[in-house]
Amino acid sequence: MAESWSFLDTSEPNFKPLVVIELAKGTKKETVEWFTKRIVDKKANGGAQLLVKPLATEDGDETIYLVGASHLRLLLGAETVGLVKECNDNSMRTFTYSSRKTFKDFADDNHNFLTMAECQYIIKHELENLRAKDEKMIPGYPQAKLYPGKSIVRRLLTSGILVQIFPLHDREELKKLRYTWYGRVKVGYQPLDEIRCYFGETIALYFGFLEYFTFALIPMAVIGIPYYVFAWEDYDKYVMFATFNLLWSTAILEVWKRICAIMTYHWGTLLMKRQFEEPRPGFHGVLGINPVTGREEPVYSSIKRQLRIYLVSLPFVCLCLYFSLYVMMIYFDLEQWALDYHEENGSNFSNLMLFVPSIIYAVVIEIMNRIYRYAAEFLTSWENHRLESSYQNHLILKVLVFNFLNCFASLFYIAFVLFDMKLLRQSLATLLITSQILNQFAESLLPYWLQKRHKKRMKKRMGSLKTDTDLSLVEQVNLEKEMGTYLGTFDDYLELFLQFGYVSLFSCVYPLAAVFAVLNNITEIYSDALKMCRVYKRPFAEPTANIGVWQLAFETMSVISVVTNCILIGMSPQVNALFPDSKMDLVLTVALVEHLLLAIKFIMAFVIPDKPRDIQIKLAKLEFESLEALKQQ
Repeated sequence: MAESWSFLDTSEPNFKPLVVIELAKGTKKETVEWFTKRIVDKKANGGAQLLVKPLATEDGDETIYLVGASHLRLLLGAETVGLVKECNDNSMRTFTYSSRKTFKDFADDNHNFLTMAECQYIIKHELENLRAKDEKMIPGYPQAKLYPGKSIVRRLLTSGILVQIFPLHDREELKKLRYTWYGRVKVGYQPLDEIRCYFGETIALYFGFLEYFTFALIPMAVIGIPYYVFAWEDYDKYVMFATFNLLWSTAILEVWKRICAIMTYHWGTLLMKRQFEEPRPGFHGVLGINPVTGREEPVYSSIKRQLRIYLVSLPFVCLCLYFSLYVMMIYFDLEQWALDYHEENGSNFSNLMLFVPSIIYAVVIEIMNRIYRYAAEFLTSWENHRLESSYQNHLILKVLVFNFLNCFASLFYIAFVLFDMKLLRQSLATLLITSQILNQFAESLLPYWLQKRHKKRMKKRMGSLKTDTDLSLVEQVNLEKEMGTYLGTFDDYLELFLQFGYVSLFSCVYPLAAVFAVLNNITEIYSDALKMCRVYKRPFAEPTANIGVWQLAFETMSVISVVTNCILIGMSPQVNALFPDSKMDLVLTVALVEHLLLAIKFIMAFVIPDKPRDIQIKLAKLEFESLEALKQQ
């Protein structure tokens, strides 16, 4: 087979593998040759113009291929995807090959101008944009139909021909990152710039938000401890605590916008143009012309998409919400049974049984959330959104609505229907602590243990491997291809969102929630860092300018927390005693206070700029220079 692969040889003296493509065992020869030819073909012929080399495996079956690119190709790709780099005058500008000499640290022989993560992102972009032109099917597989505009990689994946595509780890850089990140116990900030260079902006931004949120929770935790110890039943004192909580939740979200803008400006992603985002690989439709860019891409009717959303997805979500409420009522039946059992027996065992329904319900909530997540992903993919950002927004909306109701409906029912503050404290504490333990086990401890077992088995197998190829590279690829796939920051942000809800919604009832959140997040930082470096394959970098729709989700939660805390304080016996004759006066007073607090929140959001002044000036300067350049043309 060596002769038929002669066209894959590259004139690059130092071929650097960046991305691994794994095909299914027994993939037909004509399919492999057609796919790899499309990868190496010139862009003008519909190819990706990349470099490919097969990797020898233990059984001699060439199913793994290493993908790289020449330095020139990567620079042209950087211009295509709109990467922003720092110039010699310290400004940030979109990279163009024609003006490459004006960028800091650029040299024709400097192959480190682009980070490895950026190079892998460029290769991923080019592979995902390989689309069928005249082909009616994948060669060798008549059942795998193609039509103009269909993503080739997507069709290969859905047909089972392509197993996976993943970027390779840089073992030396990873070793350095592990040491500075979690290799030693220290009190300090995370190496966010190093994380960004290795994993990309999306993951670095998540860890930056996790770190910031943890520090922001410390004042709430410090204030919450004495409130818990000395003023458990005195709701008058909780008025100040709840008021501080509400102002705190607004301030930290507004300050985060500024910190996020500073980081993403220096990383270059704040300036990236998202309106010209390429169609996502899963998007399908008839090949047409984008009226904005003039490029060929699939076109799909927005009316069909809206019909799928409102006639199928929306009713399904409503049905799931109804089922969640039905499970909640079963939980309350169990609570009543446990209470009756305790009243009849009055033993230590019966006292422990009071916590069993809440623990069972917390576990059921986690199971339901994960099952619903798969259904939501299927529906959102079926809706056929053009952009990845649009897909993520619709997915997040579906999941947030269900998770919010699933996790907090019982607490709202206890607080505002049963009026049982003792049960509310017990349920809140149980749900919070149980969910944190389950998440730590499911997301970090279990995958890490399974990965260690697999690594031991692979090392035994690799010990007998004999090949002329670099053994360390073969071993690395074989180890990494069996590692778990990191599915993105969605679940991590969701966990923080729910945690923020537990802390802010019912803060005046259970002030220790912030303490448990801080303890959980400290371990979360280390466990998430461990799983990124040791458990999962290296994910592709994804440029991003902010945390996206999650910012809106957190802000919405903070608004809801104003309403819940005001009502809880208004329900307290101490506040009710101030209005013995007229409950209407109490309702009007609580509503007035709630409106005042909301007004203060929105004033704070308006007064605190989203971007620091110096960043605003730099962005305005770039916009002015762009307009001047257009005038000269």
